[in-house]
Amino acid sequence: QVQLVESGGGLVQAGGSLRLSCAASGRIFSGLAMGWFRQAPGKEREFVAAITRSGGITYYSDSVKGRFTISRDNAKNTVYLQMNSLKPEDTAVYYCAATAGAGLSSYYTSSRAYSYWGQGTQVTVSS
Repeated sequence: QVQLVESGGGLVQAGGSLRLSCAASGRIFSGLAMGWFRQAPGKEREFVAAITRSGGITYYSDSVKGRFTISRDNAKNTVYLQMNSLKPEDTAVYYCAATAGAGLSSYYTSSRAYSYWGQGTQVTVSS
């Protein structure tokens, strides 16, 4: 019912920037809260950032706070993840996710809250 298509991944030097995009289709975008997760080799999938349906509240993991910014453009049915000051430890496959639900902060930071997932896009930070 919801399809998510990610783009913007690639190879970047440490200290550089990338912007990931996730375009949603299949239902009303404004009815979906959106999140970004990542998974590095040998590690569990971890929360990165999330934004509520209205865009009024955002959440970030401690490891990316101050460096990454999540935003959404409901007119374009797209959520973005602006990644600045990238570090080698940011290297991972990044996944876009969507949920029609809502709750407290712990809801948005849990992968179990999200019903729809993108295919993932590789981000590699070299040093």
